[in-house]
Amino acid sequence: MAEQHQAHEQHEQTAEELHELKRIRREKLAELQAAGADPFQQVRFERDHHTNEIHEHFDELEGKTVRLAGRMMSKRIMGKASFSDMSDRYGRLQLYIKRDNVGEDVYKGYKKMDIGDIIGVSGEVFRTQKGEISVAVHELTLLSKNLTPLPEKWHGLKDTDMRYRQRYVDLIVNPEVRDTFEKRSAIVREIRNFMDSRGFMEVETPCLNTIPGGAAARPFITHHNALDIDMYMRIATELHLKRLIVGGFEQVYEIGRIFRNEGMDTKHNPEFTTIELYQAYTDYHGMMDITEDMVVHVCEKVLGTTKVTYQGTEIDFSKGWRRMTMADAVKEYSGLDFMNMDGAQALEAVKAKGLEIEKGKDSWGDLLAQCYDEYVEENLVQPTFITDYPVEVSPLAKRKPSDPRLTERFECFVVGRELCNAFSELNDPIDQRERFERQVALRAAGDDEASMMDEDFINALEYGMPPTGGMGMGIDRLVMLLTDSASIRDVLLFPTMKPLSAE
Repeated sequence: MAEQHQAHEQHEQTAEELHELKRIRREKLAELQAAGADPFQQVRFERDHHTNEIHEHFDELEGKTVRLAGRMMSKRIMGKASFSDMSDRYGRLQLYIKRDNVGEDVYKGYKKMDIGDIIGVSGEVFRTQKGEISVAVHELTLLSKNLTPLPEKWHGLKDTDMRYRQRYVDLIVNPEVRDTFEKRSAIVREIRNFMDSRGFMEVETPCLNTIPGGAAARPFITHHNALDIDMYMRIATELHLKRLIVGGFEQVYEIGRIFRNEGMDTKHNPEFTTIELYQAYTDYHGMMDITEDMVVHVCEKVLGTTKVTYQGTEIDFSKGWRRMTMADAVKEYSGLDFMNMDGAQALEAVKAKGLEIEKGKDSWGDLLAQCYDEYVEENLVQPTFITDYPVEVSPLAKRKPSDPRLTERFECFVVGRELCNAFSELNDPIDQRERFERQVALRAAGDDEASMMDEDFINALEYGMPPTGGMGMGIDRLVMLLTDSASIRDVLLFPTMKPLSAE
């Protein structure tokens, strides 16, 4: 109790100190405004260089005048001359501010500035006696006033919740966080470059749907007032994209936000980003090839290597990813040989393992999928394609001609987690209707993640869809792997958070 009381007192003291610092900064702002120098009235500052260019091209820029702008991150007053570090999007640079260079009034104003203020400078590039590349400032302008002090020790702060809530502060004080999101942008850009180079066309499909389809997930429900109908935020882009394949667009893809009304953890956020792509006249083997090629391309272009370290484990994304069937994987990791068992034998074998079997999910295919989840996933560290999923868990995939219990579907797993899902698309409207009907029955029995009947999609298939391969990948999960980020919140600029008022 004494420790708790002490911690509470320290928290209150910190809050009081923060309040006092904010009060002082507002007084400084009032003084500036009274003197006709309101920093919030500044509307434009022309700059001709960024901090990284000064470092990278010092030999060319030494002795030349440059104009820069950014946030003051440190201030060291040393009498008639002082030093500050300024940061912009690309890095940091030391500024040398001398009273004789900027003038008495400007120097006095500089001494009253606070860490966190936004400034613009003009000055000469030089190297200090200690060898640090710097800019000797001749002109200094306060462009925006910081009214809330930056945290002194934000990095490594145990309260990661606050970092996610105040991402703007996280980005200011943690360069490695900014680097993660720079990489994320580059990853998405290179995915687009790869897809475009393969002849795919990027399209946009609705986020609001009258039927949630394309995945097994619980949707967000909203209401359209003018139509007086309930609508659903999309849980996948699949069914609209396949309509476009029917319409004659033979290679399409969409990078977009998906919404699922489900739990949150280190791998799940209610809204996330995927890429879904569809190509006519190919199958799931073609999708495996394009998936592998795309990830290799992204690794090489963004990271310069196909070998990455994720949470202490080296992952090799170079060509030649392992491919194995779900049944073979289950046999390898559990000893159960489903391909040599019928439904009754499989049920007895799974019961003998002590697994709890969900009501209504005791078919051969359901049991195979359950054993896979139980025994296999966590063991798949290096990139692995798991193929030939049972039809019960693959309502949109084409059956294998050689074994109608299975579908031409694969998922790729890395470090025990799913990266993507793909299959040879089901283009038989009669079979598709039967699969939807099974999903409808599951939904009626209480499965909120089961699909609804989509008559228009079946109608589209009746016009004829060519043999097609499709793949969906979670971009957030790919970014996590390529930036060594432990949580999906580390790669979302603004992850979903419970409001503080509700806690």
